[in-house]
Amino acid sequence: MTVPSVALPGRRRAAAACAAALLLSVAGCARPRAPAAGDGALSATGARQAWSGRLGLQVEDAPSQSFSGAFDLRGSAAAGRLALLSPLGSTVAVLEWAPGQATLLQGDQRRSFPSLDALAAEATGTPIPVAALFDWLVGTATPIPDWQADLGQLADGRIVARRTAGGPPATLRIVLDR
Repeated sequence: MTVPSVALPGRRRAAAACAAALLLSVAGCARPRAPAAGDGALSATGARQAWSGRLGLQVEDAPSQSFSGAFDLRGSAAAGRLALLSPLGSTVAVLEWAPGQATLLQGDQRRSFPSLDALAAEATGTPIPVAALFDWLVGTATPIPDWQADLGQLADGRIVARRTAGGPPATLRIVLDR
């Protein structure tokens, strides 16, 4: 409900503005819920197949580019879905892949790519090792050319990976929901 500002005296207008700001900030903190086992979070073998949390990507080139927001990752390196969300919770992009196909969904647009790597590069502005994330998330330090993953804080739900060669230096930070 919108109340005309002329109907509110100074203090009431300030209180209404603070309440609106508080409501917007709380709404901005909303994230997709953590998946439960019944949601397909676990495979038939009991292996985890869904993660959510926050993701930050900083690429050090001119001009410097970065992305920070929430994510929801499901599936495997062979077939899966990665939703990237803005800090306010709106969907920025959805990456979907399966054998022989990779698709980027942004708003009303749907674009196809030859591989998951090409898809990830288009969505983030730089190549990132999405397929390796699945290994890193379960604690397997799979080596990736030009990238170095630090899994030392995985027990606390944190992963940091750095690209040291093969492009401008980049840092990928992941904080998992609990």
